[in-house]
Amino acid sequence: MNRTPDTRPLWKRVLLRRLRFFGVLAALVIVLLGGSYLFAPQWLLRAHQMRQAMAAHVQEHTLRAGDTRWSYYEGGSGPTLVLLHGFATDKTIWLPLAGQLTAHFHVVIPDLPGWGESSRNTGESHGVQAQAQRLQAFLAALGLQRVVLVGHSMGGAIAGVYAADHPGQVAALALLDAYGLKATPNDFERAVTAGKDPFAYDDRAGFERSLQLAFAHPPKVPGRIEDVFVARNRADRAFLERTLAELRKPDDYLSLQHDLGRLNMPVLGLWCREDRVIDASALDSLRDGLAQAASISSSVLSGCNHMPMVEKPEATAQVLTGFVLGR
Repeated sequence: MNRTPDTRPLWKRVLLRRLRFFGVLAALVIVLLGGSYLFAPQWLLRAHQMRQAMAAHVQEHTLRAGDTRWSYYEGGSGPTLVLLHGFATDKTIWLPLAGQLTAHFHVVIPDLPGWGESSRNTGESHGVQAQAQRLQAFLAALGLQRVVLVGHSMGGAIAGVYAADHPGQVAALALLDAYGLKATPNDFERAVTAGKDPFAYDDRAGFERSLQLAFAHPPKVPGRIEDVFVARNRADRAFLERTLAELRKPDDYLSLQHDLGRLNMPVLGLWCREDRVIDASALDSLRDGLAQAASISSSVLSGCNHMPMVEKPEATAQVLTGFVLGR
């Protein structure tokens, strides 16, 4: 059977072949993404976090220090900032802020022991005091000295206790909506005191309630990605409950408050005005208790709840940059 010769110009034939190729490629990508969303949403979440890390100019590393295999991000150049996350989160929570900092700072962001991709020692304490001790091993393994410690929520208490115990190792301390201080009781504190974990959830509705608790404007999360967080929360439930029980003990509950008088470095307190987890009145306790601090700075941001590094990364970076470079 004779074929009719293709009389179209060469450039048209080449263009059509390329268009067909890219059409098939696009269809394959759509199928793969759709399949990943339905059957392996954790891959999409991981890919999203990798894109965030690339945009923030940080790379992921691991090392063994003390009793923990630590996973951490590192990038940028300049004065070293070590960022410590809070309860029920991990190092990825800092990525929106890290993108604002790596142009001016050397940034190190670990998963605290037991959280994220760092190892968990079953049966060992993961309270404030124990984590502050582990932090010393991590910083020593990296050869870091005279760092600026930045701690959020539970990570703020850990940073403050570490700074009080190792003042020569901490050039400055920044506390973001930090745990461990006296504050006006709120619904969250009353629930925790009663033995409840407001951040425990078993379904998408519970996950969305936890977002509403921590964010002034909760992010929109696709349903199958919500399922990834729900599965993780269920798998970690025993650890979450055990750690929260430790944080309620007297030694941890006001751990930062008890050590304020020993802090002799410059200290920054940064709070969200609408924080419904740790009331902004804790900032007054911080300022009043810093009897020996070289300097005291404070800042209150509007339009955010308990997560300033996510809801207000530009404003948070501006405050941190001014605090560190203006000393």
